[in-house]
Amino acid sequence: MGALGLIIKREYKARVSNRSFIVMTFLSPLIVVGMIMLITYLTQLNQAGKQTIVVVDESGLFYKEFESTEDIDFLDLSPAGIAVAKDQVEDQNYFGLLYIPQNIKNNTSGVRFYGNEAPAIAVLEGIEEQIETKLTNEKLLDRGVDLDLIDESQTTISVSIEDFKGERTSKISSWIKAGAGGGAGYLLMMFIIIYGNMVMRSVIEEKTNRIIEVIISSVKPFKLMMGKIMGTTLAGITQFVIWLLIGGGLLLFLALYLDLNPLENQSAAGNMSVTNMDKIELIVLDILNLPLLKLAFFFLIYFIGGYFLYSSIYAAIGAAVDSETDTQQFMLPIIMPLMLAIYVGFFAVIENPDGSIATAFSMIPLTSPIVMLMRIPFGVPWWQLALSVSILVGSFIFTVWFGSKIYRVGILMYGKKPTYKEILKWIKY
Repeated sequence: MGALGLIIKREYKARVSNRSFIVMTFLSPLIVVGMIMLITYLTQLNQAGKQTIVVVDESGLFYKEFESTEDIDFLDLSPAGIAVAKDQVEDQNYFGLLYIPQNIKNNTSGVRFYGNEAPAIAVLEGIEEQIETKLTNEKLLDRGVDLDLIDESQTTISVSIEDFKGERTSKISSWIKAGAGGGAGYLLMMFIIIYGNMVMRSVIEEKTNRIIEVIISSVKPFKLMMGKIMGTTLAGITQFVIWLLIGGGLLLFLALYLDLNPLENQSAAGNMSVTNMDKIELIVLDILNLPLLKLAFFFLIYFIGGYFLYSSIYAAIGAAVDSETDTQQFMLPIIMPLMLAIYVGFFAVIENPDGSIATAFSMIPLTSPIVMLMRIPFGVPWWQLALSVSILVGSFIFTVWFGSKIYRVGILMYGKKPTYKEILKWIKY
């Protein structure tokens, strides 16, 4: 085994045998699954309480117009008057009071909601919609318009979407694709930050302990840096696979364990309209039609390329400083391209995945690993994928050469905080 292989083996063993690495490898999936269960429980708990809204309608137009739901119970106290109703709301600790004035037709801004808290936007919009619909109908009746004719004339259009091959898709197909690509891109960004910092801390640790002076006497700085990057990469892949196995197994178990009664599901499905069933079927088809194998393959490609690219920068930074505190001044130039890629991906790719902005940022090596993963579910020409990967590989090779020049000088520098000007001098050596 050559020097590079020995360094990779040493770095891999050092990472996977670390106590914190082992603990977080098995604890992280439990934390993530626990957070999912906690969020689900808190959501259900938040929706469990039923709110009572008292209605005082002086106009008499909205008597029994507001229908109670599972979350909201409307209580009509119009005969009691606004003053008595306010007192009862406070005494009974009701959620709020909806007041509708007598001259509502001529004073549409006179509607008031009294309460210690503002109602949810969906509740408020529902109340406004009911009042608007009723007032509109009343004004039409005053003008002698037959409401039955209007109801009979109303037509609902639902545009079906399908490609030229006859395959149908749902209206939220773009959001499903964006979610799949965005999830992969965000996951890749987190891996780059987590394991890139791991490389940097490893370099700083060996530099601080002066172990590097012994190692560098028998190994070239370039091989040492490459060994650290590749060893940490293998450790990261190992941890990720364990996360998938444990986390996926736990989620599958919980999905089966918390599954509802099949008879209840069948009853609920039977009460569902044909239109809703058709929409759900199209959404399921959109998920099944996602290029998951292609996305997984290029996730691996861009993970290796993007991680190697950024890790060489992290390693160079670790060699240039004496402590992790000194790295803060160099972190912003690394984090900014990753954050930019996330924002460009969500705003540009969703709007127009084949647009000039999305295409350009999927070619720039510092942003392409994230942006291209977001574009893949929408369909990307093979020549663009090949060009993007080629540019990424070429940039990685250049960055490794560039970083190794900083690494070979900075790895033996102690007791002095380097400036950007000094780092540029190191490159020329």
